[in-house]
Amino acid sequence: MTLVERLRHALEAGHGLDTVLLTGDHRDLELDQTTPLMSAAVLIAVTDRPSPGVILTQRTDTLSRHPGQVAFPGGRIDPGDDGPIAAALREAEEEIALPRDRVAVIGEVDRYRTVTGFEVTPVIGVVPPDLVLVPSAAEVAQVFEVPLDFVLDTSNHVEATVEWQGRNRHYYEITWAGHRIWGATAAMIVNLSRRMRWNG
Repeated sequence: MTLVERLRHALEAGHGLDTVLLTGDHRDLELDQTTPLMSAAVLIAVTDRPSPGVILTQRTDTLSRHPGQVAFPGGRIDPGDDGPIAAALREAEEEIALPRDRVAVIGEVDRYRTVTGFEVTPVIGVVPPDLVLVPSAAEVAQVFEVPLDFVLDTSNHVEATVEWQGRNRHYYEITWAGHRIWGATAAMIVNLSRRMRWNG
């Protein structure tokens, strides 16, 4: 069975299970319900190797939103995009020069609402291993790969709490090789882990 088939099977099987997911930051924070959420998409690119990995980026320190944080390649869905999949592929190509025609798209997974007012659709796809990825200097400081088994292992999902704007905010974080993955990115990984029940 190919990696594409294994991932597709795991997602299909997961949708038949009673799964508790993280829906968004709004469980802790008062988001303005009258303001429409902006649509965004990210690409969860899984490398097709014997021990698959997930491609992540570290944002530059000069960005106005989430500087220095670890994230999936992705961003806002533009009017010219034909939905979340097209947006995720376009953003990955712009941010890390990942050719969209090298991505075998599995499909969309569970959406997540962020405190910054975005509803993010993760798109999972399989890419060849060892592609030469070139970070966009304006947005991406570093591109790196984390083992899929590691990020989906629930024992590596650490729940933490921080006081923010006078309230406690609960979030997950995952630490790998000095990289701190937290916030919405970690939450989407937690959801993927719960949805897929991945066993490698």
